[in-house]
Amino acid sequence: MKFLKASLIGLLFAPAASAAPVTPSFTTGTVTSHTETTTTITETIKQTDYQTGWSYTATGVNIQFSGTPELGATYSLTTPGAPFQFSESYLGPGESRLTEINRTTVVESVTDSISVFTQ
Repeated sequence: MKFLKASLIGLLFAPAASAAPVTPSFTTGTVTSHTETTTTITETIKQTDYQTGWSYTATGVNIQFSGTPELGATYSLTTPGAPFQFSESYLGPGESRLTEINRTTVVESVTDSISVFTQ
């Protein structure tokens, strides 16, 4: 019993434990890194052109216009029976052209790095 009392008293009055500072023991080191990235970009480009007025075109070979060429004008052959060519176009106000472009771009990047440190 005497021993038990002495042990308990010793524990009550024992000095508190403290931690010792830790110092790393290495002198050099390296850290390497490898990163791969893939980025996909999908784009849609739409362009609509509008015409606010009108345009009229009349052309031909062996064609005679009565007055000035205009929509609804009267045309006749210069030399009847001879070959001829005639073209007439009218473009009124509104959408004149629609352009749509779809494209996908893939960007791949690789980064390798190394860090060297000493103490």
